[in-house]
Amino acid sequence: MSIKAILQGRDGAVHALAADTSVADAIASLAAKRIGAMPVLAGGKVVGIFSERDVIHGLAGERDAFLLKPVSDVMIKPVITVTPDTPVLTALSMMTRRRVRHLPVLDGEAMVGFVSIGDLVKFRIDRIEAEAAAMRDYIAS
Repeated sequence: MSIKAILQGRDGAVHALAADTSVADAIASLAAKRIGAMPVLAGGKVVGIFSERDVIHGLAGERDAFLLKPVSDVMIKPVITVTPDTPVLTALSMMTRRRVRHLPVLDGEAMVGFVSIGDLVKFRIDRIEAEAAAMRDYIAS
């Protein structure tokens, strides 16, 4: 199965930050939306990812000055991306190898989704449970 299957159940809206958004405003957006990361856009293109990890590292060092910085100064870059046709297991492998928890989904240069490792793991578990149920039904018949 591909990333496209995960995106099909969503409304399509991806929350993103402008590269010049202050860290303080970005933190407020993450909290308001109850999410752990957002892609960062400049000129309509994904240039980075701002996550709660960035907040922890920044506050551990600079504290107040950190909150005034633009997210472009502290975001995760370069960005690792996938396409809608990328297999879920390939995306999981990329996340594990690169130690990232979020991937923008690009169709050409347009961002069409944003997936987390939690999204991918949940999808895999649901598929495994469905296969197990089908196997039990087959054996019982």
